[in-house]
Amino acid sequence: MRIGFDAKRAFANKTGLGNYSRFILNALMMHESDHEYLAYTPGNNRHLFDEYPEESIHYPKGFINRKLSAYWRYARITRQLREDKIGIYHGLSNEIPQGLQAARIKSIVTIHDLIFERLPHLFKPVDRAIYRHKFKSACKRADSVVAVSDQTRRDLVELYGVDDSKIKVIYQDCNPVFKKQLSSGEQARICAEYGITGPFILCVGTLEERKNQHRLVEAFARLKDHGFKLVLVGKPTAYLQKIKETIQRLKLEERVLLLHNVSTPHLPALYQAAEVFAYISIYEGFGIPIVEALHSGTAVLAAKGSCLEEAGGPGGLYADPYQTENISEQLHKLVTDVHLRNSLPEAGKLHIQQFSGKHIAGQLVQLYKSLS
Repeated sequence: MRIGFDAKRAFANKTGLGNYSRFILNALMMHESDHEYLAYTPGNNRHLFDEYPEESIHYPKGFINRKLSAYWRYARITRQLREDKIGIYHGLSNEIPQGLQAARIKSIVTIHDLIFERLPHLFKPVDRAIYRHKFKSACKRADSVVAVSDQTRRDLVELYGVDDSKIKVIYQDCNPVFKKQLSSGEQARICAEYGITGPFILCVGTLEERKNQHRLVEAFARLKDHGFKLVLVGKPTAYLQKIKETIQRLKLEERVLLLHNVSTPHLPALYQAAEVFAYISIYEGFGIPIVEALHSGTAVLAAKGSCLEEAGGPGGLYADPYQTENISEQLHKLVTDVHLRNSLPEAGKLHIQQFSGKHIAGQLVQLYKSLS
């Protein structure tokens, strides 16, 4: 088979959709190498995916397409796909171009989440309108829809009326760097670079309202008689001020550490050194940080109510993200019970085998074959 991909995010985005796109393309190349995988992107100047073979990367042809790359991705790319004899086109980031059906090119779109529908107050009205148009249109026109979690599948059926038989739930895995165990000495050295000493609870994720870090701080403040610190790692937004005010109000300046510039190569050390990983985001499409924690052998506390229980399975405890007392109760169990902290990651590692690149590549190729 000759399969094309909307791979803009693989070459342009460091996190999120970029990680997903790189994971899918890497998994297919490594585990299902009998087929051709052509990555279509407007550009490739950020060196985020240098391992992808240059001969398999396709750029806009012609002056107009290069200048109007967004329009090329939306409409004009179809002609190029036909010239390249693409049989199936997979939109890896919530959209597919116009004209695929007329060109007799089968199509798949991956939908990651409908957070903007579930939490509309966190998005500008114009952004919600654009996302809604793109997502609905892609789901309607695509021959098949990949949902990255069962939560996303349920949202598509409930909110957009997508035919359930058209949707295939196919998970994803995390960056391979989280699967390499570091020595205790290396963990300690990297932690020391960031001022982390002693046992700590780790939370990784953009510091934004949806991630709910201020409530995690409040739950942490309720814990008594322990030597733990709380380390919050993430890109700052305006919500950071609310977190800081919570820290100050609860007099936790010496016990909560805020880090904004931890490099990806250093993150595995923090995950592996942490006693507990806490991720009580109000809503997610999947929850890759939880998978990162379980690969790192770290017990998880996550939120109920979206897909995080899918991601963590038996590898974590779960709490109502709106109930500080419930979060604190579950956190207390993990802080005080060493046996529980050690047993959860073992169960979690069995659970996350279903997210392996080999398994997912096989699922995708099976889907591609069903359309060809």
